[in-house]
Amino acid sequence: MLPNDPPDWLRGWCLDHLAGEPAEVLFRLRQISMVFGLRLTNGVEVVVKAREDDGRAGSCVAAQMVLAERGFPCARPLTPVVGVGDLAVHAEEYRPGGDVLYGDSPDVAVRYAEVFAWLMTDLADVTVAPPLPSPRWSRWDHTDPGVWPAIDFLDDRDQSAVPDFVVNTADRVRKRVLAAGLPCVLGHADFEAQNLRWHGDRIWTVHDWDSLAWQPEAALAGLASGAFANSGQPTLAPIESSEAFLATYQDARGRVFTDEELEVAWAASLWTPAHNARWEVLHGDAPVAGDALEAQAAERLRRANA
Repeated sequence: MLPNDPPDWLRGWCLDHLAGEPAEVLFRLRQISMVFGLRLTNGVEVVVKAREDDGRAGSCVAAQMVLAERGFPCARPLTPVVGVGDLAVHAEEYRPGGDVLYGDSPDVAVRYAEVFAWLMTDLADVTVAPPLPSPRWSRWDHTDPGVWPAIDFLDDRDQSAVPDFVVNTADRVRKRVLAAGLPCVLGHADFEAQNLRWHGDRIWTVHDWDSLAWQPEAALAGLASGAFANSGQPTLAPIESSEAFLATYQDARGRVFTDEELEVAWAASLWTPAHNARWEVLHGDAPVAGDALEAQAAERLRRANA
């Protein structure tokens, strides 16, 4: 038997779509998706990803394929998305190696912003069905009642434990971003250190293409400006580092945000840490994002005109 007890369907799926059966499990991860690193009987090493089929995966994989074909540093999909029961499954090349770039200084922010601008430039003319709904940590545009998008495993917990400043921040962010009415584009909504690998100064791989979103460009840049340094329990980058990120992003994209776009970017930079602060409280975790949010929310909201 293979180690890590892969699911029954995996052997046949690999044989049907990759011309080989799993011979060895290189790694297995379980977060939102199930991810299997496999060495097949034909000697090929691949990664197979399976997640609940919510209709997003096909667009995400199609966009990832375009970027890989253009030479952007990401794993190249080897199959389209295939339904297996209630799962959406695809395979991509195994692209190991590289190091996490740690740090949240302005100098580090500049390096991440340059890659994010490259990513967004390459996505700008990619035409796929919008991958909706956006990931929950970027889903301020939901139509559910209340401030937060409906997430059963969070909503079932005691909401009275969530501090008022977290809820108030999320509410003000949501109203500010939605009031702008900016057009949506395709972008990466989980652009964090943990999802990137580097060879020295050169970016090697950007991972987690399941997390593409359909949101305004300025909002996506704002999300990344606050989250780029996350490599463990998520927090919020310093304000001066978000400033450096947003300035570099605009330079690299060759366009200057309007005043309103810049306000939206500062507002959106708070949505993910507010989501994470809520998560921390509801799961009894240390308030890492919560403390950073409490320290920075007032200034970021001021810059957002929210």
